[in-house]
Parts: sequence; structure tokens; C-alpha cells
Amino acid sequence: MSRVAKNPITVPANVEVTLSASEISVKGPLGTLVRKMSPDVSIDREGDLLQCKAVNETNLANAMSGTMRSLVANMVQGVSVGYERKLTLVGVGYRAQAAGDTLNLTLGFSHPVAHKMPAGIQVTTPTQTEVLIKGVDKQVVGQVAADIRAYRRPEPYKGKGVRYADEVVKLKETKKK
Repeated sequence: MSRVAKNPITVPANVEVTLSASEISVKGPLGTLVRKMSPDVSIDREGDLLQCKAVNETNLANAMSGTMRSLVANMVQGVSVGYERKLTLVGVGYRAQAAGDTLNLTLGFSHPVAHKMPAGIQVTTPTQTEVLIKGVDKQVVGQVAADIRAYRRPEPYKGKGVRYADEVVKLKETKKK
């Protein structure tokens, strides 16, 4: 059995989990998430604990039990606490401004970049060079942050670009004559 799947998932009091034959639904104060379950994994509920178990002894079932455990734990945390990613813009004239569900970026191109946010994602700009992305689905929050970073990745000589707040950019030394 997967070592990850051996750890039970603790469900907080304000989160409601609904199990059906083919999907799991998690409802909390921040929203609702629904995910299809793998046929190789069964989820058992004992009070406020959820346990993922492999249905049979194949390698696929073993791997999927750990994967489903992680996905369900992320769903529970997402609807109770939520996820956020912070991006920092480094460079002269690089700015960001949130306007509703659109993020307007000035990244040194000849045109401004307008990035539309998917449903369920909130974006704020505490300062002109910081972007805060919040949501309940960990995968969507991470993907939106990666899409915004992809507009102008940090370059290795001056470090200019869009980077994660905790990202360390290793700078290269310039050519010497």
C-alpha cells in the first residue's frame, strides 16, 4: 500500500464530504469542489476521518490510492482555508493592475497584456509590483500563476521578469573582454 495513502485525512467541522460510487464532493465555507474517483481506489469514512485504500494489489491501484489521498486532502484544505500564490514583478516600468476578473500587465512589451481569470479565482494587486492569486482549487491557482509568469520569465543576467515571491533567481556573470 502507498505510504501516502496510509495517512488519514482529517475533515474539519465546517466541511461536508459527500461520497458516491464514482465521485467525491467536498463543500466548505469557501465553495464546493467535485472530483471523479478512480475505480482502483475506495474511500472509507470513519467519523471525521477519510481513509483511501487500494481496491486490489496492482501497482496502479497502489499509486492511485496515494494520488487520490493527496487530491482529496487538497480539496478539503481548499474549501476550508483556500490557496494563494504571490507573484512579484521585477524590472523598471513593470506594473500590474487588477480590474475585476482581468489582470492588466505592463511588462516591457509594445502592448499591454490583459490576462482573464478563470471562474473561482480572485486576483488582487496590493502594490503595483505584487500580484496575489487566491482560489479554492490548488491546481487552478498554480496554473494561473504559471501562466502569468510565462509572459515574462525572470532572465538570468539582471533578474528582470515575473517571479514567484519565494523564487530565488540565480544570476549569471556577464561576459568579460
